[in-house]
Amino acid sequence: MPTARPRSLLAVSLVAIAAAAALAQVGGGFGFGGRVRLQVQPNARYDGRFTFVRVNYESAPGGYWYRGLPAWAHGYPMAEQNLMKIMNELSYLGANEEEINTLALDDPELFKYPVAYIIEVSWWTLTDTQAAALRTYMQKGGFVIVDDFKATGDFGSPGWEPFERNMQRVLPGARFVEMQASHPIFHCFFEIETLANFPQAYNAGPPVFRGVYEDNDPRKRLQMIVNYNTDISQYWEWSGRGLRPFDETNEAYKLGVNYIIYGLTH
Repeated sequence: MPTARPRSLLAVSLVAIAAAAALAQVGGGFGFGGRVRLQVQPNARYDGRFTFVRVNYESAPGGYWYRGLPAWAHGYPMAEQNLMKIMNELSYLGANEEEINTLALDDPELFKYPVAYIIEVSWWTLTDTQAAALRTYMQKGGFVIVDDFKATGDFGSPGWEPFERNMQRVLPGARFVEMQASHPIFHCFFEIETLANFPQAYNAGPPVFRGVYEDNDPRKRLQMIVNYNTDISQYWEWSGRGLRPFDETNEAYKLGVNYIIYGLTH
């Protein structure tokens, strides 16, 4: 389990690192329209270090709405690079900070990594082989983070239904449970006492947190956490650009840190 550094340094670290981390990263505009060629970094060879894994997939029609990028790639790789810098500042995890792996669900390499991250799942397409692979990954102990997930109508999003249909193919009969702030995932590093104050960059209404549990039993292991009607990672991505208040960015980082710690220890 990653060892925490002195908690008295956390607030200062979060602010200082969040402000500086993104400045040296490859940037990009925030506008809409105009196709941009996506440059995917080569994956790091597995060497036992924690490496952030983002799931790539073929986007459904409408999924290229932001700057012509595929839906899975929004914020890549800056958001997770910044989060890994925070992880290394706050713990002795020794995560790979610069190399961010992108893997398809049916890539056998996925099983070498305990945490997988997938976004914009309203436009997520899934083959039968990929559905079976994700089922096995979760059953073998893999933890899945779902983020940047818009409600119906936001930026043309088809909302929750396509995601739930896909998840019924992954885990037939799976139920999504509304998460409570008392769950250990919100206390495994930072103490997160309420789920009501997480930042909203552009989504209307409160964020919704849902989970999938082993055997649909909330007393067992949480296999997947879903951030719905919110985009927590956008605060990681924008943390060095001065577009959002530090306190909101810090809250988003706290959630990301807790997710990684939980995924590594459960």
